[in-house]
Amino acid sequence: MDIDHIFLRARRNAPEGDALRAFGLAEGSGNRHPGQGTANRRFFFHNAFIELLWIEDEAEAASAAAAPTQLADRLRPDAAGASPFGVCFRPSHARETAPFPLWPYTPAYLPPGMTVGIGSDVPLAEPMWFFLAQATRPDAAPAGRRQPLDHPAGLVELTGVAVTVPGDAALSAPALAAIDSGRVAIATGGPHRMALTFDGGRTGRHHDFCPALPLVIHY
Repeated sequence: MDIDHIFLRARRNAPEGDALRAFGLAEGSGNRHPGQGTANRRFFFHNAFIELLWIEDEAEAASAAAAPTQLADRLRPDAAGASPFGVCFRPSHARETAPFPLWPYTPAYLPPGMTVGIGSDVPLAEPMWFFLAQATRPDAAPAGRRQPLDHPAGLVELTGVAVTVPGDAALSAPALAAIDSGRVAIATGGPHRMALTFDGGRTGRHHDFCPALPLVIHY
């Protein structure tokens, strides 16, 4: 399986996205998730995208339909113990299925026939792990739906994701599957942190977005 996108918790309207733009990332379209109570700003690359996600409607986020996702628990500004991250995978080849236990989530905003597989029994201290069986690379989108993929900073493809999970509890089955995929590295015992590597880190440079975001980009 391949990484489709990652999300990071943001404040309302994601002012943190301005730091990504100042770094040299071109912003794509954002959207609202009716019934789920969330909204986003997005930054697309050839093979994945970054999503800054926030709660737009508290009532929708706490509704019976959306509550099982625990997004409200992750995205509240005071959710200090919860991981502010989510990692979404997609199949790397036709008919590949998720190698971890999941449950089907079918929010109203998705196109007909599309379902999100959400990793089961994942503690809030870990990122949210999920799987989109119908997802494809951003650079495979039809021309009329293509997002901006060229960035002044020169980043092209996401090639590595590393996250830090506080504490030393045993990792969930989805987290272990993420490690086994070779796409994600997980360290334990430190504060919530994410490191994204683009293009194999070919320039040897990095940019730390703290304190705006618990994020480092290597490129």
